[in-house]
Amino acid sequence: MTITYDATVRYQKTDEWARIEGDLVVIGISDYAQDQLSDIVYVETPEVGDRVEKGSECATIESVKAAAEIYAPLSGEVVATNEALVATPELLNQDPFGQAWLFKVAADDLSELDDLMDAAAYEAYNATREEH
Repeated sequence: MTITYDATVRYQKTDEWARIEGDLVVIGISDYAQDQLSDIVYVETPEVGDRVEKGSECATIESVKAAAEIYAPLSGEVVATNEALVATPELLNQDPFGQAWLFKVAADDLSELDDLMDAAAYEAYNATREEH
Protein backbone atom coordinates (compact mmCIF):
# COMPACT_ATOMS: atom_id res chain seq x y z
CA MET A 1 0.00 0.00 0.00
CA THR A 2 1.16 3.52 -0.76
CA ILE A 3 1.30 5.81 2.24
CA THR A 4 -0.12 9.28 1.69
CA TYR A 5 1.12 12.45 3.35
CA ASP A 6 -1.14 15.45 3.84
CA ALA A 7 0.72 18.72 3.30
CA THR A 8 -1.91 20.68 5.27
CA VAL A 9 -1.02 19.05 8.59
CA ARG A 10 1.98 18.91 10.91
CA TYR A 11 3.23 15.58 12.25
CA GLN A 12 4.96 14.35 15.36
CA LYS A 13 7.28 11.35 15.57
CA THR A 14 4.63 9.35 17.42
CA ASP A 15 2.47 9.53 14.23
CA GLU A 16 -0.20 12.01 15.28
CA TRP A 17 -1.06 14.96 13.06
CA ALA A 18 -2.43 18.41 13.86
CA ARG A 19 -4.27 20.80 11.54
CA ILE A 20 -5.40 24.34 12.38
CA GLU A 21 -9.04 24.93 11.48
CA GLY A 22 -10.19 28.39 12.50
CA ASP A 23 -9.65 28.79 16.25
CA LEU A 24 -9.26 25.05 16.83
CA VAL A 25 -6.65 22.38 16.18
CA VAL A 26 -7.85 19.05 14.80
CA ILE A 27 -5.86 15.96 15.89
CA GLY A 28 -5.65 12.60 14.14
CA ILE A 29 -3.27 9.78 13.28
CA SER A 30 -1.27 9.53 10.09
CA ASP A 31 -1.80 7.19 7.18
CA TYR A 32 1.52 5.59 8.14
CA ALA A 33 0.20 4.89 11.65
CA GLN A 34 -3.06 3.32 10.49
CA ASP A 35 -1.12 1.21 7.97
CA GLN A 36 1.21 -0.06 10.73
CA LEU A 37 -1.69 -0.82 13.06
CA SER A 38 -3.67 -2.69 10.38
CA ASP A 39 -7.40 -3.25 10.98
CA ILE A 40 -8.52 -0.80 13.68
CA VAL A 41 -11.27 -2.15 15.91
CA TYR A 42 -11.54 0.32 18.82
CA VAL A 43 -10.90 4.00 19.48
CA GLU A 44 -10.97 5.78 22.84
CA THR A 45 -10.67 9.56 22.72
CA PRO A 46 -10.47 12.09 25.53
CA GLU A 47 -13.75 13.58 26.75
CA VAL A 48 -14.97 17.04 25.81
CA GLY A 49 -13.74 19.37 28.56
CA ASP A 50 -10.61 17.31 29.27
CA ARG A 51 -7.24 19.05 29.19
CA VAL A 52 -4.48 17.49 27.14
CA GLU A 53 -0.83 18.31 27.65
CA LYS A 54 1.70 18.28 24.84
CA GLY A 55 3.49 14.94 24.76
CA SER A 56 1.12 13.21 27.17
CA GLU A 57 -1.06 10.18 26.45
CA CYS A 58 -4.58 11.27 25.63
CA ALA A 59 -6.25 8.51 23.59
CA THR A 60 -5.97 4.83 22.64
CA ILE A 61 -6.42 3.01 19.37
CA GLU A 62 -6.67 -0.78 19.21
CA SER A 63 -6.27 -2.92 16.13
CA VAL A 64 -6.26 -6.62 15.49
CA LYS A 65 -2.45 -6.42 15.83
CA ALA A 66 -1.78 -4.02 18.68
CA ALA A 67 -2.88 -1.19 20.90
CA ALA A 68 -1.36 2.24 20.44
CA GLU A 69 -1.32 5.24 22.73
CA ILE A 70 -2.02 8.61 21.18
CA TYR A 71 0.06 11.56 22.39
CA ALA A 72 -1.14 15.15 22.31
CA PRO A 73 0.81 17.26 19.82
CA LEU A 74 -0.04 20.40 21.81
CA SER A 75 -1.69 21.48 25.05
CA GLY A 76 -5.26 22.70 25.38
CA GLU A 77 -8.87 21.85 26.11
CA VAL A 78 -10.72 19.18 24.17
CA VAL A 79 -13.79 20.84 22.62
CA ALA A 80 -15.02 18.03 20.33
CA THR A 81 -14.50 14.32 19.78
CA ASN A 82 -15.29 12.29 16.69
CA GLU A 83 -18.28 10.22 17.82
CA ALA A 84 -18.38 8.40 14.46
CA LEU A 85 -15.20 6.52 15.42
CA VAL A 86 -16.94 4.82 18.35
CA ALA A 87 -19.34 3.02 16.01
CA THR A 88 -16.97 2.79 13.03
CA PRO A 89 -13.34 2.73 14.16
CA GLU A 90 -12.32 1.33 10.74
CA LEU A 91 -12.81 4.86 9.36
CA LEU A 92 -9.24 5.41 10.59
CA ASN A 93 -8.06 2.86 8.03
CA GLN A 94 -10.11 4.44 5.26
CA ASP A 95 -9.76 8.20 5.75
CA PRO A 96 -7.19 9.15 8.42
CA PHE A 97 -6.93 12.79 7.28
CA GLY A 98 -10.64 13.38 6.66
CA GLN A 99 -13.60 11.73 8.35
CA ALA A 100 -11.41 9.95 10.91
CA TRP A 101 -10.06 12.87 12.93
CA LEU A 102 -9.89 12.00 16.64
CA PHE A 103 -10.60 15.21 18.57
CA LYS A 104 -10.41 18.99 18.42
CA VAL A 105 -8.53 21.20 20.86
CA ALA A 106 -8.72 24.85 21.84
CA ALA A 107 -4.95 25.28 21.99
CA ASP A 108 -3.14 27.09 24.78
CA ASP A 109 -0.29 28.12 22.46
CA LEU A 110 -0.30 27.47 18.70
CA SER A 111 3.48 27.95 18.60
CA GLU A 112 3.75 24.44 20.10
CA LEU A 113 3.00 23.21 16.57
CA ASP A 114 6.30 24.70 15.41
CA ASP A 115 8.03 21.65 16.94
CA LEU A 116 6.19 19.30 14.56
CA MET A 117 7.34 18.09 11.14
CA ASP A 118 5.92 19.06 7.77
CA ALA A 119 4.89 16.31 5.34
CA ALA A 120 8.32 16.06 3.65
CA ALA A 121 10.18 15.78 6.95
CA TYR A 122 7.71 13.18 8.25
CA GLU A 123 8.01 11.14 5.07
CA ALA A 124 11.80 11.22 5.37
CA TYR A 125 11.55 10.22 9.04
CA ASN A 126 9.33 7.25 8.16
CA ALA A 127 11.82 6.14 5.51
CA THR A 128 14.48 5.82 8.23
CA ARG A 129 12.12 3.73 10.37
CA GLU A 130 11.39 1.31 7.57
CA GLU A 131 15.09 0.61 7.00
CA HIS A 132 15.40 -1.11 10.40
